[in-house]
Amino acid sequence: MVAIIGAGALGAIYGSLLFQADPASVYFIAGGERGQRLSRDGVVVNGSRFAIPVRTPDEATPVELVIVAVKYHQLPQALAELRRAVGPHTVILSVMNGIDSEERLGEEFGPEKLLYGLSLGIDAVRVGNEVSYRNLGRIVFGEKRNEEHSDRVRQVAALFDRAGIAHHTPVDMIRSLWFKYMINVGVNQVSALLGLSYGGVRNDPAARELMEAAMREVIALAQALEVDLSEPDIQEFYRVLETLDADGKTSMLQDVEAGRKTEVEMLAGTVLALGERHGVATPVNRRLFEELRRLEAGFTP
Repeated sequence: MVAIIGAGALGAIYGSLLFQADPASVYFIAGGERGQRLSRDGVVVNGSRFAIPVRTPDEATPVELVIVAVKYHQLPQALAELRRAVGPHTVILSVMNGIDSEERLGEEFGPEKLLYGLSLGIDAVRVGNEVSYRNLGRIVFGEKRNEEHSDRVRQVAALFDRAGIAHHTPVDMIRSLWFKYMINVGVNQVSALLGLSYGGVRNDPAARELMEAAMREVIALAQALEVDLSEPDIQEFYRVLETLDADGKTSMLQDVEAGRKTEVEMLAGTVLALGERHGVATPVNRRLFEELRRLEAGFTP
């Protein structure tokens, strides 16, 4: 049994695939008005509606796997709502953006329950409870080091195979997390600030220049922390970008357009904090942080 917390784009897509493989294998955790709405409306993925079961936090029962797919600012609430779903043998897999959700989940439930994870190459767009995508991308997950695959990595891989969820387990998951973080710091923030789709970013030299400058600050931080990230990883990102739907939008641009809170604190905010701690200059992310916060200040309640 799998419990998913977070029914946004990733939660809805992975939930729909697991539900199609076995309707009895998955449920959402959601309470209050949000849970009632999710129970009533379900999720719509690429035009098909899925009535995935919903349990309140109090109704949740221990599962083999928990997938955490909430936004950064929603994680504190999610930690409280997950307690009944996490049992002695539960594995927790976060597909959140950023580089510290595993640490926070480990502090709450024990690091031995954590697998590291991220979603790469997906071009999902969400409007309300409707999600569409052309490229599913893949979930990259595993233990911190994966010279050999552990039993639980093999078990989760088998589950994903049954559900048709593409996946990959690299040797070094920390490097993979930082690679995805570098991508998000660059393309998510720049696309949100400039209002550009993936195709718009590809075709705008000024956007690419700003994006690469933000990414290079992440590379400098990673190297200060002895994480194997370097300049060629920017070119590797462009290979990922080429696979994405030209009309697709980053999650942060979607948040800006919908007037939702963004994840700027987790992206540029974390870069700034780490830069101060490790003596790495981060002026580009300082600019992005300030300008994106001004955009947020204009949101209507």
